Amino acid sequence: MSYGDDKFHDECGIFGVFRHPDSAAHTALGLHALQHRGQEAAGIVSFDGKHFNSHRGMGLVGDQFSSQDTMDRLKGHSAIGHNRYSTTGTTILRNVQPLFAEFDFGGLAMAHNGNLTNGLTLRRQLVKNGAIFHSTTDTEVINHLIANSPGIPMPQRVSSRHAPEVARIVDALSQVKGAYSMIALTNNFLLGARDPYGVRPLVLGNLDGSTILASETCALDIIGATFVRDIEPGEVVIIDDVGIQSLSPFAAEPSRFCIFEYVYFSRPDSIVEGVNVHEARRRIGIELAREHPVPGAHIVTPVPDSGTPGAIGFATEADVPFDIGIIRNHYVGRTFIEPAEHIRHLGVKLKHNANKATLAGKSVVLVDDSIVRGTTSVKIVEMVRSAGAAEVHMRIASPPTTHSCYYGVDTPDRDGLLAATRDVETMRQHIGVDSLAFLSMDGMYRAMGLTGRDNAQPQYCDACFSGDYAIQLTDHDDHALPSQLSLLAEQ
Repeated sequence: MSYGDDKFHDECGIFGVFRHPDSAAHTALGLHALQHRGQEAAGIVSFDGKHFNSHRGMGLVGDQFSSQDTMDRLKGHSAIGHNRYSTTGTTILRNVQPLFAEFDFGGLAMAHNGNLTNGLTLRRQLVKNGAIFHSTTDTEVINHLIANSPGIPMPQRVSSRHAPEVARIVDALSQVKGAYSMIALTNNFLLGARDPYGVRPLVLGNLDGSTILASETCALDIIGATFVRDIEPGEVVIIDDVGIQSLSPFAAEPSRFCIFEYVYFSRPDSIVEGVNVHEARRRIGIELAREHPVPGAHIVTPVPDSGTPGAIGFATEADVPFDIGIIRNHYVGRTFIEPAEHIRHLGVKLKHNANKATLAGKSVVLVDDSIVRGTTSVKIVEMVRSAGAAEVHMRIASPPTTHSCYYGVDTPDRDGLLAATRDVETMRQHIGVDSLAFLSMDGMYRAMGLTGRDNAQPQYCDACFSGDYAIQLTDHDDHALPSQLSLLAEQ
């Protein structure tokens, strides 16, 4: 993680098109809209009726798919694409998705967003039985499970020509645990699926009669597609020339959609599970102002860009002027090399600079979406004070982040999380603010339209705040495996 990039990161964005003459071009555009979900690598696999065509590479979508020669090679009426953000280790080309494999039923390209919590356990069993892996992604685990599956009975409504392949894919998914939204492209159909808890998002869209699958609705907007609906938790959809078939092959589980999608991950203009993300963040800011007002404050300013909607909500509720006190440079890449210690200390200024005219002499309410390690918060506060702020009060638009995520989000180990090892007062002193306060868990749920968190049955996955892991952490809990966890964490 580069200096000044002290945020959680969702690992992946996925996009798929079935039966459109510009499938690869639309997929590239969809991946552009989903760039925030992964910036380290991107890939597209297309199918032209006879052959699967692939291009995968390191870097941003625009780095890989701006060449007309590249796009001309991605011929076909259907395509799927993937943006990647790895968690630990070095990103290497063989890990870049979509992954492609030849099966006895034909080719299959697959991409997924999330993390299998029993992926390493399954991998170890597969290797013991003779499987040979070419990547360190848990997506490849699913491929091997498909290859070894005898299939399971399928409902009669599944087309007889697809039933064998669908049966094996569903059987493979029934063996995995964890959080996933995945798409797969075969010779005859496009398939989409979400895990039974629905932790990661996946939406269905339509473009001139062609069906689209995407991580977020903003990816539909960029190509002019119409949002149809969310793929339901535990649902598998099969899209072919006849239409869309929906299956619910897994045991029903209580919905645990990731609440951090509303706090930070999703793009503000997306509609996620029926909720506009910008509006959710604005309501979070309103709840934050109600819980933790700052008497005598002169301005409310966000830590850009993710703190902006919360700061707008806070300022509106507190009746304190909203203003831009920190300017963000949007043209700084994540891989900046800091060659010397004295330069490293200036690293945060690559991304942020204080607006002195706005801050000087003011009591400033600084709103950010979360605190992870706290390294950037320290530098931001120093910057605001150096700009002449009389007081700096930090308000965080989520509860303290006390636990690591194992469901597809890049997080430090727990001892690297500031709130896991310090109370609020100690954090306040460490960051150097006059006051520090976090949104309560109930306040976060109220912002989502609920009365509060139902401790017996929470309606979201909030494990990073609560330590309540709804999905079994098989690999993590198996004490024989921790030394190998980085193998699959690199996906």
